[in-house]
Amino acid sequence: MNTQVEADVSVLDIVKQVFSVVLMVAGIAAFYYFSDIQLVYRVLGLLVVALAVVAMVLTTAVGQSVWSFALESKQEVKKVVWPNREETVRTTLLVFAMVSVVGIVLWLLDTFLFWGVRLLTGQGG
Repeated sequence: MNTQVEADVSVLDIVKQVFSVVLMVAGIAAFYYFSDIQLVYRVLGLLVVALAVVAMVLTTAVGQSVWSFALESKQEVKKVVWPNREETVRTTLLVFAMVSVVGIVLWLLDTFLFWGVRLLTGQGG
Protein backbone atom coordinates (compact mmCIF):
# COMPACT_ATOMS: atom_id res chain seq x y z
CA MET A 1 0.00 0.00 0.00
CA ASN A 2 1.77 3.07 -1.28
CA THR A 3 -0.10 6.17 -0.28
CA GLN A 4 1.31 9.58 -0.99
CA VAL A 5 0.02 12.70 0.67
CA GLU A 6 0.18 15.73 -1.54
CA ALA A 7 0.22 19.11 0.09
CA ASP A 8 -2.45 21.52 -1.11
CA VAL A 9 -0.29 24.38 -2.33
CA SER A 10 -2.17 27.34 -3.74
CA VAL A 11 -0.94 29.37 -6.66
CA LEU A 12 -1.03 32.49 -4.51
CA ASP A 13 1.42 30.90 -2.03
CA ILE A 14 3.82 30.07 -4.85
CA VAL A 15 3.56 33.60 -6.22
CA LYS A 16 4.25 35.02 -2.75
CA GLN A 17 7.29 32.79 -2.28
CA VAL A 18 8.75 33.64 -5.69
CA PHE A 19 8.09 37.35 -5.13
CA SER A 20 9.75 37.10 -1.70
CA VAL A 21 12.91 35.65 -3.24
CA VAL A 22 12.89 38.31 -5.98
CA LEU A 23 12.35 41.07 -3.42
CA MET A 24 15.19 39.81 -1.22
CA VAL A 25 17.58 39.56 -4.17
CA ALA A 26 16.56 43.08 -5.24
CA GLY A 27 17.18 44.35 -1.70
CA ILE A 28 20.66 42.83 -1.64
CA ALA A 29 21.41 44.22 -5.11
CA ALA A 30 20.21 47.67 -4.01
CA PHE A 31 22.43 47.44 -0.93
CA TYR A 32 25.49 47.12 -3.16
CA TYR A 33 24.23 49.38 -5.95
CA PHE A 34 23.80 52.34 -3.62
CA SER A 35 27.28 51.96 -2.10
CA ASP A 36 27.77 55.75 -2.09
CA ILE A 37 25.03 56.11 0.55
CA GLN A 38 26.00 55.72 4.21
CA LEU A 39 26.18 52.15 5.47
CA VAL A 40 23.63 52.77 8.25
CA TYR A 41 20.90 53.70 5.77
CA ARG A 42 21.70 50.79 3.48
CA VAL A 43 21.56 48.33 6.40
CA LEU A 44 18.27 49.80 7.60
CA GLY A 45 16.85 49.53 4.09
CA LEU A 46 17.98 45.91 3.84
CA LEU A 47 16.42 45.16 7.23
CA VAL A 48 13.11 46.70 6.11
CA VAL A 49 13.16 44.57 2.96
CA ALA A 50 14.02 41.46 4.98
CA LEU A 51 11.19 42.12 7.43
CA ALA A 52 8.77 42.62 4.53
CA VAL A 53 9.93 39.32 3.02
CA VAL A 54 9.50 37.48 6.33
CA ALA A 55 6.04 38.99 6.80
CA MET A 56 5.05 37.95 3.29
CA VAL A 57 6.38 34.41 3.70
CA LEU A 58 4.55 34.01 7.01
CA THR A 59 1.25 34.49 5.16
CA THR A 60 1.88 31.31 3.13
CA ALA A 61 1.16 27.74 4.22
CA VAL A 62 4.88 26.95 4.40
CA GLY A 63 5.49 30.06 6.50
CA GLN A 64 2.70 29.10 8.87
CA SER A 65 4.10 25.58 9.29
CA VAL A 66 7.59 26.95 9.95
CA TRP A 67 6.18 29.41 12.50
CA SER A 68 4.21 26.69 14.31
CA PHE A 69 7.32 24.49 14.32
CA ALA A 70 9.31 27.33 15.90
CA LEU A 71 6.65 27.83 18.58
CA GLU A 72 6.53 24.09 19.34
CA SER A 73 10.33 23.99 19.53
CA LYS A 74 10.27 26.87 22.01
CA GLN A 75 7.83 24.92 24.18
CA GLU A 76 10.01 21.81 24.02
CA VAL A 77 13.10 23.77 25.06
CA LYS A 78 11.22 24.93 28.15
CA LYS A 79 10.69 21.27 29.10
CA VAL A 80 14.41 20.46 29.06
CA VAL A 81 16.01 19.96 32.46
CA TRP A 82 19.24 21.92 32.19
CA PRO A 83 22.23 20.96 34.36
CA ASN A 84 23.11 23.17 37.28
CA ARG A 85 26.45 24.93 37.69
CA GLU A 86 28.05 22.13 39.73
CA GLU A 87 27.16 19.46 37.17
CA THR A 88 28.43 21.62 34.33
CA VAL A 89 31.76 22.31 36.04
CA ARG A 90 32.19 18.65 36.98
CA THR A 91 31.47 17.49 33.42
CA THR A 92 33.79 20.10 31.93
CA LEU A 93 36.64 19.09 34.24
CA LEU A 94 36.06 15.44 33.37
CA VAL A 95 36.25 16.25 29.67
CA PHE A 96 39.50 18.19 30.18
CA ALA A 97 40.96 15.29 32.18
CA MET A 98 40.01 12.71 29.56
CA VAL A 99 41.38 14.84 26.73
CA SER A 100 44.64 15.20 28.65
CA VAL A 101 44.87 11.45 29.32
CA VAL A 102 44.16 10.59 25.69
CA GLY A 103 46.69 13.20 24.57
CA ILE A 104 49.39 11.73 26.82
CA VAL A 105 48.61 8.18 25.65
CA LEU A 106 48.81 9.22 22.00
CA TRP A 107 52.05 11.11 22.64
CA LEU A 108 53.58 8.02 24.30
CA LEU A 109 52.39 5.79 21.46
CA ASP A 110 53.84 8.17 18.90
CA THR A 111 57.13 8.33 20.80
CA PHE A 112 57.47 4.54 21.05
CA LEU A 113 56.51 4.03 17.40
CA PHE A 114 59.02 6.68 16.33
CA TRP A 115 61.67 5.00 18.48
CA GLY A 116 60.81 1.59 16.97
CA VAL A 117 60.98 2.86 13.40
CA ARG A 118 64.36 4.51 14.07
CA LEU A 119 65.62 1.27 15.61
CA LEU A 120 64.40 -0.85 12.66
CA THR A 121 65.83 1.47 10.03
CA GLY A 122 69.19 1.70 11.77
CA GLN A 123 68.98 5.42 12.47
CA GLY A 124 68.81 4.98 16.25
CA GLY A 125 71.78 5.51 18.43
